Amino acid sequence: MGDGRRPIGFLAAVQFLTRIPIRLRTAPDLGRAVPWFPVVGALIGLSTGAVAAGLIELVPATVAAAVAVLSGVVITGAFHEDGLADTADALAGTTPERRREILQDSRHGTYGVAALSGSIVLRIVCVASLGPAHAFAALVTAHSLARGAAVATMALAPPVPTAGLGADSMRSVSPAGAAAGVAIAVAAGAAATGWWVVPLGGGAIGGAVLVALPVRRLFGGVSGDILGAVEQVVECIVLVVASGLAMHHALWWR
Repeated sequence: MGDGRRPIGFLAAVQFLTRIPIRLRTAPDLGRAVPWFPVVGALIGLSTGAVAAGLIELVPATVAAAVAVLSGVVITGAFHEDGLADTADALAGTTPERRREILQDSRHGTYGVAALSGSIVLRIVCVASLGPAHAFAALVTAHSLARGAAVATMALAPPVPTAGLGADSMRSVSPAGAAAGVAIAVAAGAAATGWWVVPLGGGAIGGAVLVALPVRRLFGGVSGDILGAVEQVVECIVLVVASGLAMHHALWWR
């Protein structure tokens, strides 16, 4: 960190992914910020996990889960949820050009609202099914792996052939930076859940592939909105897998 680039990259990632007021002296370099995305995700997971674990002891589990999940939406300003909704709406387009055009429309249609609502409901139900410790660990892992999956997608999938913040940031990501981001995501998940990170990581890979492979054909590449969809799908899948594991296994630190 002696050259100052690492803390600047972290602060740029916080500024980009959250609504936390961060002021930088220069414009953020997304190429430096991207490897820090899973770190920011883990911190968001720590926050939402702490809310869930604390409230589950005071109010019904569903209420605690709803407050926890929605607190994450507030922290990020529904950043990823917006990408999921835009991507779902754009699937109604008949050509890659038309789909990319719909992505640029800030209004949400039926598909987008359904995808957005479904994501929030599914996450709440999954978290509500977990005890305090499991909810905490699962949220840390889900948020970190979801950002790690988005980073991996940025490195492996081609960007859409149009200008945009997401496409431009994808072009600035180095393979080494992307690998570091993925490694951080896995490490955070392993610290929180131990061996669970293997099936949870498998779910994350499956979710990323589920989104990234079709959109390459449907959109001609990946955009920032589609990366938001990757994050949301992976977060949901990781929580679903965690809810199943929690039925039969204890966490390593319990």
